Amino acid sequence: MITIRRSDERGHIQQGWLNTYHTFSFADYFDDDWVHFRALRVMNEDRIAANQGFGMHPHRDMEIITYVLSGAVQHSDSMGNSGIIKPGDVQRMSAGTGIFHSEINPLPEELYLYQIWIMPKMKNVTPTYEQKRFEDSEKKNRLQLVASPDGADGSVTIGQDTKLFASLLDAGKSVSHSVENGRALWVQCVSGKLSVNGVEIATGDAAAITDESQLVFEAKEASHLLLFDLQ
Repeated sequence: MITIRRSDERGHIQQGWLNTYHTFSFADYFDDDWVHFRALRVMNEDRIAANQGFGMHPHRDMEIITYVLSGAVQHSDSMGNSGIIKPGDVQRMSAGTGIFHSEINPLPEELYLYQIWIMPKMKNVTPTYEQKRFEDSEKKNRLQLVASPDGADGSVTIGQDTKLFASLLDAGKSVSHSVENGRALWVQCVSGKLSVNGVEIATGDAAAITDESQLVFEAKEASHLLLFDLQ
């Protein structure tokens, strides 16, 4: 079964420096039909103005992934980590017992990113941080594992039985993914237009998938997708 979450049906908040779309209920946006999907809790598409961002704020008991599409994030946190996150980088924080962090756009251009939260398998763990880079060539016309519970294939490690893949498909190209019994999939179309087992989605759209044994993704035009394989 494939359920489509259309881009224009998401929550939308624009407040000066921040233009954001919420796939799931978040902050002042609430939709009882879209609170989470399995362990996937937040899928925010954020555009942040130059020299703006989120100052120090707390998190706990959440796996947080930052996926930058253009621009850069200046990150700092209460664990002593600091640095720049650029397109191609995947940042993961396990908030555990509690952290503070800030995310600032340090450039004179707009920052564009996806902020992703995954509910953890275990609570009250020691907070940790990880950042790795994946070149476009690694995602080209294939599903590149970028986050997993065991750090397989050089991916960042998350505290949940979830695998996150990224792919950059050329027009006319396709990739497939076998689904283990009982697992669910979330496909986020970051850009472009593609079909998922014949069902079309485009930029900003997503597909929630259950009870399928095999998925085939075919790019109708050059497309960027994120695939979550969820327990």
